[in-house]
Amino acid sequence: MKHKTQVLLLPEGDHYRTRLTHTLEVCQVARTIARALALNEDLTDAIALGHDLGHTPFGHMGEKVLDRIAKENGLAGFSHARQSLRVVDCLEKDGRGLNLSMEVRDGILKHSKGQVDVREGFPGGEPVLTNEARVVRISDSIAYLNHDLDDALRAGIVRNEDIPPSVTSKLGVTHGERIGRMVESVVSNSGCGGVRMGDELLEVVEVLRSFLYDRVYASDRVLREEPRVTYVLSALFGHFLDNPPEACCCGDTALAALDHISGMTDRYALAFFERTILPSPWP
Repeated sequence: MKHKTQVLLLPEGDHYRTRLTHTLEVCQVARTIARALALNEDLTDAIALGHDLGHTPFGHMGEKVLDRIAKENGLAGFSHARQSLRVVDCLEKDGRGLNLSMEVRDGILKHSKGQVDVREGFPGGEPVLTNEARVVRISDSIAYLNHDLDDALRAGIVRNEDIPPSVTSKLGVTHGERIGRMVESVVSNSGCGGVRMGDELLEVVEVLRSFLYDRVYASDRVLREEPRVTYVLSALFGHFLDNPPEACCCGDTALAALDHISGMTDRYALAFFERTILPSPWP
């Protein structure tokens, strides 16, 4: 996951987030909350570590493209959450899977809320079996909202003065302050009734989420790459339909192609595309 995009595709610089750093941040936030609530920290860690194993190259843009390709080829679709479960159930250990508990598998499958108003997604979303899964779900959002803002500021997509005043006044002006206040709100407002954030802070978090979707995820700098991502992944899928991956053992060439592509990093996908699809220069 080290070279899989979080938001910015193949950014220049060592300090932008990837799927690996995102996963580690989710683990840190989730374990902090789980410990404060006296929950099972090992279960929380296992769910957090597995939650994005099925993510595609090129972030959610790549996921969107593979979902369309899957449906066009007679499959039910593609989602990184289902693929993460497929990785641990069917692809690891040469197809034998990891034999994880139902609680871990359930948490991995249902960690994602999708692009919904956080006021609906905390603690809502698809019902889960455990409070540990609820902790990971809310920690995933806490992590991505804060580090995506941090990356957008570093990349110059937004400036500090662009951040809505209610966000800075209620959540803080630094990355650490914002995460700290969100975590404190979850710990203070959770209990026998489940895992949740306080209503007042939820309103502000929704302002931040809307700001990021308007100014970052839908920015020209991000969206201009979508046709290129579509072209690359579609070409790779066509290649693997004609040349099934060596590890194809599921009997479905289209599904095997999706497995293979979704496991690629951004860099490997581009290098494989260049080596396999594009004409080779003469010596």
